[in-house]
Amino acid sequence: MITLNNLRRFEGSKKNRKRVGRGPGSGHGKTACRGTKGQRSRSGASIPPGFQGGQMPLYRQLPKRGFKNPFRIEYGVLNVGVLDSLEVDTIDLESAKRLGLVKKRYNFLKILGEGEITRPISVKAHAVSDSARKKIEASGGTIELLKK
Repeated sequence: MITLNNLRRFEGSKKNRKRVGRGPGSGHGKTACRGTKGQRSRSGASIPPGFQGGQMPLYRQLPKRGFKNPFRIEYGVLNVGVLDSLEVDTIDLESAKRLGLVKKRYNFLKILGEGEITRPISVKAHAVSDSARKKIEASGGTIELLKK
């Protein structure tokens, strides 16, 4: 029976740390497992990542390319044709996420005009294309634009 007074560690679960530079009998004496000479054998030596021995590093040889706009707004996109096949009367970002039509990472919804719509539907979105607006309003639906 195991009780608190007879608990023991599993064999090999705790290893002793390697004590280097403690004499020749330890097997890790003299150079303390660092090899001989050179920058890495000295104390306080640190070579920055990407350092190539004084050669012009690769990240400086290659040209800078591109631009990432920090103000870009990414929309979850939904087409009018998809709205027609839904069995809901109102669609917004939360319901689109819940139905799996838009990925969860998107914070804004945009309706595009591909496809046809035959029944009225109420849409709450952050952006709507002109063709989508015409098709939704022609079918008797309403559009409410939300703030970005």
